[in-house]
Amino acid sequence: MHRPSAATLDEIGGLSRCQAVFLPSEPARSGAVAFWDPESGTPPAGPGSTAELTVAGDGALLRTVAARLVPVGDALPVLTRARTSAHASSGAAFWGAAAVLALQFVARGLLLPGLGAKDHDAWRAGPLAADDLERVRVLAASMPPYAHAVPLDPSADPLMLPAPEPLLRSFVDAVADTLPRTPGAARLTGGPAFAAAEPVRLPGLRPWATDVAAGHDAGVRLSLRVEVSGTAGAEDGAGAAGPAFRVVLQLHSVQDPAVVADAADVWTGRTGTVALFGPRARMDALLALRRAARAWPPLTPLLSAAVPDAVEPADEEMAELLGPAARVLAATGVRVHWPKELSGKLTARAVIGLANEEDEEDEAGSGGPRRPGARTPSFLSADALLAFDWRFSLGGRELSRTELDRLAEAGRPLVRLRDQWVLVDPEEARRARRAQDHKVTPLDALGAVLTGSTEVGGRRVEVTATGRLEQLRARIADPEAADGRTVGPPSALAAELRDYQLRGLNWLHTMTSLGLGACLADDMGLGKTITLIALHLHRQGDSGSAGPALVVCPASLLGNWQREIEKFAPGTPVRRFHGAARSLEGVVDGEFVLTTYGTMRLDAARLAGTPWGLVVADEAQHVKNPHSATARQLRTIGGRARVALTGTPVENNLSELWAILDWTTPGLLGRLGTFRDRYASAVEGGDDPAAARRLAALIRPFLLRRRKSDPGIAPELPPKTETDRAVSLTPEQAGLYEAVVREALAEISAAEGFERRGLVVKLLTALKQICNHPAQYLKEERPRIADRSGKVELLDELLDTILAEGSSVLVFTQYVRMARLLEGHLAARGIRTQFLHGGTPVAEREAMVDRFQAGGAPVFLLSLKAAGTGLNLTRAGHVVHFDRWWNPAVEAQATDRAYRIGQTQPVQVHRLIAEGTVEDRIAAMLARKQGLADAVLGSGESALTELTDAELADLVELRGESR
Repeated sequence: MHRPSAATLDEIGGLSRCQAVFLPSEPARSGAVAFWDPESGTPPAGPGSTAELTVAGDGALLRTVAARLVPVGDALPVLTRARTSAHASSGAAFWGAAAVLALQFVARGLLLPGLGAKDHDAWRAGPLAADDLERVRVLAASMPPYAHAVPLDPSADPLMLPAPEPLLRSFVDAVADTLPRTPGAARLTGGPAFAAAEPVRLPGLRPWATDVAAGHDAGVRLSLRVEVSGTAGAEDGAGAAGPAFRVVLQLHSVQDPAVVADAADVWTGRTGTVALFGPRARMDALLALRRAARAWPPLTPLLSAAVPDAVEPADEEMAELLGPAARVLAATGVRVHWPKELSGKLTARAVIGLANEEDEEDEAGSGGPRRPGARTPSFLSADALLAFDWRFSLGGRELSRTELDRLAEAGRPLVRLRDQWVLVDPEEARRARRAQDHKVTPLDALGAVLTGSTEVGGRRVEVTATGRLEQLRARIADPEAADGRTVGPPSALAAELRDYQLRGLNWLHTMTSLGLGACLADDMGLGKTITLIALHLHRQGDSGSAGPALVVCPASLLGNWQREIEKFAPGTPVRRFHGAARSLEGVVDGEFVLTTYGTMRLDAARLAGTPWGLVVADEAQHVKNPHSATARQLRTIGGRARVALTGTPVENNLSELWAILDWTTPGLLGRLGTFRDRYASAVEGGDDPAAARRLAALIRPFLLRRRKSDPGIAPELPPKTETDRAVSLTPEQAGLYEAVVREALAEISAAEGFERRGLVVKLLTALKQICNHPAQYLKEERPRIADRSGKVELLDELLDTILAEGSSVLVFTQYVRMARLLEGHLAARGIRTQFLHGGTPVAEREAMVDRFQAGGAPVFLLSLKAAGTGLNLTRAGHVVHFDRWWNPAVEAQATDRAYRIGQTQPVQVHRLIAEGTVEDRIAAMLARKQGLADAVLGSGESALTELTDAELADLVELRGESR
């Protein structure tokens, strides 16, 4: 591959924000991409040279700009980055898309050697099929004005810009001419020609180059139409000659793909198509045919025939055409068309069922279909194996083993089967016969039948289920299927379940009764706790001895769980396994045992010694890192069923979803590395919709997700209004902000690796603290709060209005120190507050919640990390996010402390944002949900540590009125 010049990440980021246009040259690889900044008079930094360039701007007005001319090979990293960057210019983004298209052509081996207009050695992209040409045309049609803004002749009137499609084709050829010139290329070419970057003039190769270029520049394309004669009444027996093949040469017009004719008709003019193909059609076709004959020698006789028409290959030659020859011809742009009545692709599918499963289990005579509430026999134990049985079909007809053997042994492309002739690649038939049936684990089998396919030997194979496995698949495939409702609310439940909660209960019952785990991922406030309590009560009533239930949750939720159990399941024993006096002595069937993640991590061995009927991980995102000590210890605690509860099954990436589901149902998604390769990379990259569909089908039965906004889920919830409230920095804040940015950027530019990432995080933290209040950043001991922060001033105004209305408010901040500053400031103003943070004891947390709900403290200051989940604070009609967490999922969780079932008043959400600062830019990106915002949505501040120096400076620069 071409190795780009030493362009730094800063230069790549800077160039991607500039306008860009491609400047073709001869040979193609000497072309360059010109970058210029429309707002600056200086050329951007980067590799290549600088030059003055005449460009057409708005209204076709000409102007001269200082441009950076970057060779195509050096420009590729810039352009491919610009394609997905939120900051990229329209021109750079377009040529980024063009670069990706050109790279795809090269990756497919679409390279033709030839000569340029001045006889220099050159590679070109080709031969391009009709769909490839369509991709080029569609992309060219979207070319923005700036992407071809360099006029052909600045002095001409009217002004003419380069035509989009020829310019795009020139760029694609320039990429194709650049990439093959590697240090080792000369070993293959035997010299510098077509290997070295320096032009090599080869005028003596012009006839050869013209031959090779046929099909690239020609006005025609070739295809082969296969005809079969002698099949009527013929037998496929020993010594029989069998049917005869005839391969007809066809011509297709490149300009109008609908124009197709046999070569002989074009030569003789019998169909009147000569005018449609043009006078060069015969020569173009003969040159393309010469290249095709090298791919499949049986075409060679057509080169010497007076009127090229057709050939009659032997069986073994046709077998090649069914296999490798067809692939080589396709690479040269020649397609093969087979008779529809004979074509029948040999396909394989796997049928999976329980090994040695008794047939009568599936017969109606044994009791007919299972009733919905019946337990499916458990065959999901780790030592169970299921039969992986291959089934082969030809043209939609399933083959027996005897028929498959016959196809493999015939060694001919045309075989008599079931009183008719079928066309099949002999090697494909022999490969199918070698496929061996084998056994798979139950979870592998279940995953295969849920997705409908599996990968065997690097090939994706269709999969179907039989017997009890098919019963299981049908039963769990749709988590909320109407016919899946098998149970009602347990009689011991002192509450009425909403319809969606009852559906959730039935789903949890189905999964846990089958020995499968489940993740209930409803939005916060939709009643996951009461649904889980109902499940436990039902399991007790269903079996009489389902065992105790262990609930692992954050410390702030212990009291909520106990209150909910005592309220909705009166008489059910409940204890807390928490604190110095914790004990498991005397745990009984049906009892709830509540513990925290921290306690579970310390006492996993004691907890693992109890035979739990149900293990519940509440706020299961706490174990989203499978390598953490908390996740590892939780896996050591066994139970008959596992249920995860979380409102955010994916906060950062799909590996977190793997961690949760691999705990609930170990082995379902395979190993983490395999999951990343097979699903996560493809789905997160957005470039494999099929992988996304397979993953959705695989996880759908094991994860139930309902949102407040879903129709019919929570119609009683009042409206919610979210507002971003911009505030200006005070002069003190602005001075501090600019000073910190200036000093930090200088330090960051001199650092690398982990040190640089640490400095970036430090900078972002400092700027957020300055935006909050100078006293927080300066760590002042006894600060003056008033008149020093735009956020504090706006908060005071909001609280005056809210409290005057008799409402209550939640104020979230991610900084304990800032909350302390607000606590003191509001107390001095005579406003009653309370502050909940990570260090607040569990008993005091519960008292604070009760006090707030009773109206004892109208302003509740909360640490976002410690109080963002699990609390029911429906008295609040307002939620203030004093600073941004930069992850919408986390902020939404915090807002849901007030906006949840039980809320009767409209909820107003106020997000305070310091305008002109990094907060302002992040808020805008989160709102657009594009480019860099996608990275922030995925991994918060950690994504920002990978920004280049130029991108970072652009992000944190103080702008506008706050300066």
